[in-house]
Parts: sequence; C-alpha cells; structure tokens
Amino acid sequence: MEGSATDGADGRFALEFDARFDGAELDRSQWLPCYLPQWSSRERTAARYELRDGRLHLRVDADQPAWSPEFDGEVRVSNLQTGVRSGPVGSSSGQHPFRSGLVVREAQDAEFLYTPRYGRIEIRAASRVGPGALAALWLIGIEEAPEQSAELCVFEIFGSDVADDGSALVGCGVHPFADPTISDDFTQVPFDADVREPHDYAVEWTPGRVLFSFDGRVVKRVAQSPDYPMQLMLNVYRFGADAPEIAPELVVDHVRGWRWLGE
Repeated sequence: MEGSATDGADGRFALEFDARFDGAELDRSQWLPCYLPQWSSRERTAARYELRDGRLHLRVDADQPAWSPEFDGEVRVSNLQTGVRSGPVGSSSGQHPFRSGLVVREAQDAEFLYTPRYGRIEIRAASRVGPGALAALWLIGIEEAPEQSAELCVFEIFGSDVADDGSALVGCGVHPFADPTISDDFTQVPFDADVREPHDYAVEWTPGRVLFSFDGRVVKRVAQSPDYPMQLMLNVYRFGADAPEIAPELVVDHVRGWRWLGE
C-alpha cells in the first residue's frame, strides 16, 4: 500500500451521484440493467439481481443464457451500466468493441444517465466469486468518437485469485483499447483483506493522473488519464458452459461519484 487516499469530500470534489439500494426497485434514472446490448439485445443481456437488506445482490444464475454466443461464446454476465449508444443494426459502431468483427444486433438510442469527465468514483462491495467467475467495476468512454474508448478499472477480482482466507489479487489500472493517447498500465495488487466481505474501492481521476485506492489507501498511481466522459460498468461474470454450484455474486452497499471541481 502506498499511502492514504483523498477523501471525496475534501473540497476538490462535490457529490453528484449517490446510488443506494435500500428501495424496493432499482433506480432506473441511475442504472441500465443490461450489458453492452448493442452486440446482443436488452432482453438477452438483462441483469439478474435483487435488492435485499439495503444492498444490491448482482449475480449470475445457473439458468442464465450466454449474453452474446455469437461474439463471446459461453460467457454469462449480469451488469448495470450508466450509459449506452450504438450505430444502426449491421454497423460496427458501438461502445466497448472488445474484439474485431463485432456487428450491432440491436440498435441503441443514446442514453447517458451518469457520464462524468474527471472526478472520484467509489464503491463498497463484497465479491463472492469462485473459479471461473469475475466481479468488477470499471469505467469506459462513451465513445462519441471511436478513440474515446479507454477503460479505468476501479477493481476486478477473479475467483481463481482468491485464497482460502479471502485475501486476493485485485486488479486495477488503465487500458487504452482504441485510445492512442493512453498506454496500458494495469496491476494485480495483493490485498490481504477478505474480499468476500465489504470493502471500499475507489478511483480519483483528474487531468494527467489517476489514483486507485482500496479501503482508503492508495495502491496504484497512473500518470495519464482519459480526457472525455466515461460511464460506469458494474458487473459479475461466469466463464465457460458449466453452471456454477453457487451463483457468483457481487454484493454492493453503495456506489458514489464526485464531480472534480478543478485545482
């Protein structure tokens, strides 16, 4: 661990997104409960989740279909995102083109619920994933231009990287995708805490710099940053065709976003 992280309320940031899960229904003014539907459909990519005990329980069920067998095989995912857009059916214009040869299968009108340009994003969550599963929060560019496509990974936890005591290698960092101004800078950080219990993960994103922190301690610094709006992608994955004995689950207390007020 490198040192203490900046408090989101320190005067340089103002709270603008406060997602809590203590109601009866998901707040659809904050979240779209689907996953990159342009490469599949909203129906096929519908998230499986419950709001229970004041928390979001985001999971992949045994009977859940692969989200895009045409382009991503047997991968199953439940995801909440804060924006979406695409070109027309048959085009290649869509957010997060994760491989070559993608074709829009269901056109998506632009819908941007929360798309900050700089700021601080934090989540308090417990990752209950076994081998063959992944839980994560990342930001992607809204891609009004194809090169506005970098990713900020706030955290990602593969079940195969979780030890018996719950400690884990937790990934964080920056991926460029098609952004020529960003270099790949990603690290799996040893985290001694039990990731199956709630912990705080955060990213502080300002011009020319991104800080990643776990439980208030900075674990990674990156001397570059995307300079365009980005949206949140909160997700849990199951890889392969076999159904899990226990549904992979990400249990979330809250997600918050602070607007950067400048230096």
